[in-house]
Amino acid sequence: MIRQIKLWLLAICCLLTIPAALQAGTPREVDICVYGGTSAGIIAAYTAKKMNKSVLLIEPGKHLGGLTTGGLGYTDIGNKYAISGLARDFYRRIGSHYGKFEQWIFEPHVASQTFDFYLKNAQIEVWYEHRLSAVRKENGYIREITVDGPSPVAVKARMFIDCSYEGDLMAKAGVSYTVGREDNGTYQETYNGVQLRDKHQFPDGIDPYKIAGKPESGLLWGISSASLAKQGSGDKCVQAYNFRICLTNRADNLIPITQPENYDPSRYELLLRVLEKKPAGNLWGFLKFDLMPNGKTDINNNGAFSTDMIGMNYHYPEADAATRQQIIRQHEDYTKGLLYFIGHDPRMPEHLRREMLQWGYPKDEYTNNGHWSPQLYVREVRRMVGAYVMTQANCEGRATVNDGVGMAAYTMDSHNTQRLVVNGMVKNEGDVQIGGFGPYPVSYRSLIPKAGECANLLVPVCLSASHIAYGSIRMEPVFMVLAQSAATAAVVAIDSRVPVQQVAVKKVQQLLASNPLADNSTPEILVDNDDAAHVKLQGDWKKEGRGGYGPSLYLDDSRGSVPKSARFTPEIQREGEYHIYSYVPKLPNQSSVTHVRVFDGKQLTPVKIDAEAIKVEGQTSGEWVLLGTFRLPKGKKAYVEISNEQADGAVVADALLFIAR
Repeated sequence: MIRQIKLWLLAICCLLTIPAALQAGTPREVDICVYGGTSAGIIAAYTAKKMNKSVLLIEPGKHLGGLTTGGLGYTDIGNKYAISGLARDFYRRIGSHYGKFEQWIFEPHVASQTFDFYLKNAQIEVWYEHRLSAVRKENGYIREITVDGPSPVAVKARMFIDCSYEGDLMAKAGVSYTVGREDNGTYQETYNGVQLRDKHQFPDGIDPYKIAGKPESGLLWGISSASLAKQGSGDKCVQAYNFRICLTNRADNLIPITQPENYDPSRYELLLRVLEKKPAGNLWGFLKFDLMPNGKTDINNNGAFSTDMIGMNYHYPEADAATRQQIIRQHEDYTKGLLYFIGHDPRMPEHLRREMLQWGYPKDEYTNNGHWSPQLYVREVRRMVGAYVMTQANCEGRATVNDGVGMAAYTMDSHNTQRLVVNGMVKNEGDVQIGGFGPYPVSYRSLIPKAGECANLLVPVCLSASHIAYGSIRMEPVFMVLAQSAATAAVVAIDSRVPVQQVAVKKVQQLLASNPLADNSTPEILVDNDDAAHVKLQGDWKKEGRGGYGPSLYLDDSRGSVPKSARFTPEIQREGEYHIYSYVPKLPNQSSVTHVRVFDGKQLTPVKIDAEAIKVEGQTSGEWVLLGTFRLPKGKKAYVEISNEQADGAVVADALLFIAR
């Protein structure tokens, strides 16, 4: 009898851990189904729920937050101007944790805690370990999907959003997509296709053979026998994946790096040859060591031989779950092996071994995954070929769309795709890093399939872009921005009873502008220097296209010899108290003090910005500096004026931010 009671209680416990749809064997029905618990997936689900739609977030694995919680704490920004809405709110909440206005470098567990806020605040229903297995369509609409968990279950929704890095829902829905690199001629580009360039490249003279000078001995591990194709030609090669590695050097939180399973020191022979040819003074010579708070790191690829496992991911985009897991494990073995090799192989320079042994896995990160990130950095998998394809021309501003629902600003960035023998030497192929352009809009049409392919699916992660344009767009903050836009568009589509191809984009744009946090709070007011209607100049300021917030900044380096000022006048919609911030880029010849005057409609308050107090961290040109809190009247009576008064160096007038308390 006791045994029967125990079995009965066990059965009840099991049922409580299974979604209701599985228990009942009936389809789960919601307004919007989000597939993929990446950073984008969480933001999409939160947005839709806050806009009063029923939502289900499905994650095929156990990990939420994607790369943002998976080790990528040194955020790829490009330009803060491009990061809006809930994505910007995320980095503000990260900042609050660290006692700052906003922060773009952070520990993995802090990112997880921040995403947990959104999930709990909106009471998002999440299914873990439910992997897509089938899609049923009727008349161009996805009617239901089937996911495999403890048992198969169907999910019906009016709208679907694919926020996975892999684009599995998009693919199973029969939407057009591509893998690899287009030929430059496809979209009249110059940086697509095969690219043999000098960044992250081997120095000349590195021998590719196991026994130097003897081709008959065979190629070293990781070198392909393929021939170098014509520059700019297309192929199915996929840029390299790696892990963003979180280590610590604090002894009380450190787990030593030990020899991993499947360790093979021959995989790292090329590193020894590179160091012999080009010695490294420290680990930073071949590992991109970015320091995080509390003695931690975000280590990325750096140089000819590093954490990128070049050429070992080609099957990942189209592979089944088991094969993908095998590829992920191979990358984990390679990366852990590399860390162990650096610290323990006697052939490594002694100073590098000593330095490596100071680092270990953090006890307080990834506690449910052996203190190792569960998220492989799958930089690029599938890319939709949708209603509009973003290309190099969009990145460089030669083509501009008017249906933008987000912005991107990062360098056109592709990691290497192949390691080859070229003229008897080892060479990497595929790395491209071309920047120099300002923020640009991402088309709504790049988030939706072509007309006739699928009427109720949005794809903000594996969006429609050429390989090289995707290299600029594919940043975590931008994915979050586009996910919020996709969710907003899904709500508009439902309310308007139209397919995603017929959504009124202006309505989506208006909702994003008027309700950027999806909670009906008062939107912050940005007055950028490019806003001619709200910025008035006195004197001849120089306009610089780099280093500022947004497309440009105003600069004066006359050291106050001729009086100049820039007046920023916000249009206040609601009277009240506002925190006022000025964006101040860090310049080498900056004035030690910048004089600012704040007029609140009644009185003028002088404020000084001390250049020494500005601490810039991460991939950004400057920081927001709090000028104070002021009660501002409705209308255009208040203003902030930046002057070159008593300047002993360059003065910048860039952007002002007004945030209601």
